[in-house]
Amino acid sequence: MKRESEAMNQAVKAAMAEHEGKYLTFTLAEEEYGIGILKIREIIGMMPVTTVPQTPDFVKGVINLRGKVIPIVDLRLRFGMGSMEYTERTCIIVVEIASENVTVQIGIVVDSVSEVLNIRAEDIEPPPTFGTKLNTEFILGMAKMEGGVKILLHIDQVLSAAEVGMIEKAA
Repeated sequence: MKRESEAMNQAVKAAMAEHEGKYLTFTLAEEEYGIGILKIREIIGMMPVTTVPQTPDFVKGVINLRGKVIPIVDLRLRFGMGSMEYTERTCIIVVEIASENVTVQIGIVVDSVSEVLNIRAEDIEPPPTFGTKLNTEFILGMAKMEGGVKILLHIDQVLSAAEVGMIEKAA
């Protein structure tokens, strides 16, 4: 039994080692999140968003970024948090999402961008299990930091393949 437990711990540590690296951290509703830096294309301030009819509430619309139309998703609304007025700290993080053999650039609205952190494997715990009813596939892990915990996002899993397809068509 002890060997099985040790083997399981080793497997979890190996899986978390894959997630070691640099993360851009940001705030949503007083909580800190992180996205792997390799998924980030750029960070821009809020700009006028053109709404697109018949899209879900969390899809704010599209922007024209240097001649390219980028769909914008409000991450607060996607995660079921209450909406808030945008401030001078509100940003759009342009990320690259891979979904079903397609790579799409999407802008995600966050409350504020914090910093880039180098997170070590030993500081990352697997996501908690809340039972089968709650989908936590979009959480890579929980980074234990001095000031608390940062939720590391698997940005490719935040939107379903169907949602990415629908957003891509809207753009």
